Amino acid sequence: MPKRSEQHRVLIVRLGAMGDILHALPAITALRRAQPEWYLGWAVEPQWRSLLAAHENAVRGPEMPLVDCLHVVPAKRWARNPFAGTTLAEISAMRRELRAAEYDVCIDLQGAVRSALIARAASPKRLIGEAAPREWAAKYLFGERVATHGVHVIEQAAEVASAAAGVRLEPVQPWLPHDAAAERWCERSLPPGRLVVLNPGAGWGAKRWPSARYAEVARELAARGMVVVANAGPGEEGLAQEVASSSGGAALPLTPTLNELIALVRRSALVIAGDTGPLHLACAVGKPVVGIFGPTDPARNGPFGCANRVLRHPESRRDHTRRAEPETGLLTITPAAVLAAADELLKENA
Repeated sequence: MPKRSEQHRVLIVRLGAMGDILHALPAITALRRAQPEWYLGWAVEPQWRSLLAAHENAVRGPEMPLVDCLHVVPAKRWARNPFAGTTLAEISAMRRELRAAEYDVCIDLQGAVRSALIARAASPKRLIGEAAPREWAAKYLFGERVATHGVHVIEQAAEVASAAAGVRLEPVQPWLPHDAAAERWCERSLPPGRLVVLNPGAGWGAKRWPSARYAEVARELAARGMVVVANAGPGEEGLAQEVASSSGGAALPLTPTLNELIALVRRSALVIAGDTGPLHLACAVGKPVVGIFGPTDPARNGPFGCANRVLRHPESRRDHTRRAEPETGLLTITPAAVLAAADELLKENA
């Protein structure tokens, strides 16, 4: 752990998940740009660390462009066995690690009791969070509460980070790591041509547009001369295989690591997905996206800062219930509508 210096030292707590971390990055990149000499640390779940650092031993630079230090916090694993001896020992070690960093300020961008407790474990001089956090009880753990007015969660994160920065921050395109090994994987895995990435998975069934419809889109895009990849996240390999099979091989199924996915999306001409991490990753690296939305509100957490087309039935309503079947409004969106949006974006961004 680096020794205390006269730098202002800021800890960001946003443990997960993929899309949520990506939504926090524009605000913290703006903070880094506004205060380039500050020391920034980030507390993150282990499976998402690649959004901040290319590998475990990365240092500030292209492989870890935004922060100076990562604190890997397996909070979900701890929650499964909270009183196990190993859990208690790891929590104690985390507390010592955070306190040793001597953070002046902590910004909680998760708004949960769990994240606020981790922030308090660092014993910062200031602990800043939203006045109306995702879990209402978390606000009682914050020393400073910021009333946010932005509609999109990216705008809200910038408002909270502004309280730490001392200046008004506007969201900017975030800095993500570059991984040479992931670039080589892309060179080996992808045929030449203009690339479109399809992501048939999503966090729960109500957000998942049917794989057969992705397959139809894949066939049409391949007929237009595009290289089409069906991306499979963890546990979604079957969906990508369904798209590949139903498309008659028009889509290439790939199961990249997170580092490889970042490199893959950077090479794409377009990403087509529902409300899920790879869609937000594409926005983060400035790629055009077609967003297929149902029970989640694109005004709050849809594409931001990139060329996009959002498709959503006007009668779809915000509902985060983890239903297994696709939301009714989502099923009104046709492959023809998705292809029309894709054609527009591909033409505009040729």
